[in-house]
Amino acid sequence: MFFEVEMLRDVAVPSKLMDRNGLFLQRYIVTRLLENLLSEKASRDLGYFLAVSTLKSIRRGESVNESGDVSFRILFECRTFLPIRGEILQGVVYATFSFGVILRCGPVKYALISPRLMPNYHYVSGEKPFFSNEELGKIENGVVVRFLVIGVGWIEKGRNLEKEFLIFGRVGGESLGPISLPGTDEIDL
Repeated sequence: MFFEVEMLRDVAVPSKLMDRNGLFLQRYIVTRLLENLLSEKASRDLGYFLAVSTLKSIRRGESVNESGDVSFRILFECRTFLPIRGEILQGVVYATFSFGVILRCGPVKYALISPRLMPNYHYVSGEKPFFSNEELGKIENGVVVRFLVIGVGWIEKGRNLEKEFLIFGRVGGESLGPISLPGTDEIDL
């Protein structure tokens, strides 16, 4: 789910970037804020940081240490994406295995749907494995799938993951499963 949240961050700027009037370029301060958010990526409580939507204020800079860096406190609004149990999302399948499919959904790299949570679908192995059902629904790599979020996990720091949400989903039921987006498989006359 998307949210607009008010955030407060301190941004350090090297004093050598001060102009001859003793002022810092606002553009550089904001660029540093964006770089910091990009490296921070996400938080368990707020979700993924997508965009700074409103810059509310930049407080006067204060000297940080003997290096001469100047710290600015910035108040801003940020658009975030936080996956929530019970919501319906869409993702693109990028890996298909006998133990399920893995989808990407916006900034979420790992949304897993287990075969047990795909009622009436069965696994078909081969060079390009897929799941299919009797109604000719097919879930394979590259297909967009609408699914219900049944669980959300957070990894602060793991083996190969850092600050990532894991989503567990299910298909089956009304309007869930593979979907056809306008223009994806229509014949152009």
